[in-house]
Amino acid sequence: MNRREALFATGALIAAGAAVAAEEHSHHHHAGTHPWQAVLDTAGICIEKGEICLTHCIMLLGEGDKTMAACATSVREMLASCRALITLAGAESKFAPKLAALCVDVCKNCEAECKKHATKHTPCKECMDSCAECAKACKAMIG
Repeated sequence: MNRREALFATGALIAAGAAVAAEEHSHHHHAGTHPWQAVLDTAGICIEKGEICLTHCIMLLGEGDKTMAACATSVREMLASCRALITLAGAESKFAPKLAALCVDVCKNCEAECKKHATKHTPCKECMDSCAECAKACKAMIG
């Protein structure tokens, strides 16, 4: 066997091994979408909109607008709960539905705080809307 044949044979063995590994691994994946995809999607949007809202609140607080303190606090709580929810729901944890129930309350609280500023501040309105959608998806998840 010359060098060229040896390289070809090695490549064929590697390719065959990768195909077998992929076939063995394929049983771990679900067909279709994740069972809690709506929660994952809406919690992700909440995090995105919440980060923008929190930054906006902090900037206004820095300018002396103390009316944004409760909004900033509620957004911070929402961010923490939505991040945890994505982690547990993504892993299909048995604890995800319990956390989703808590997230309904946390998102509703954030929605109410952001609503106070929604007509004046676009980041608050967008955070408010995303919290409403996330709470709705969480309710659907827990039945």
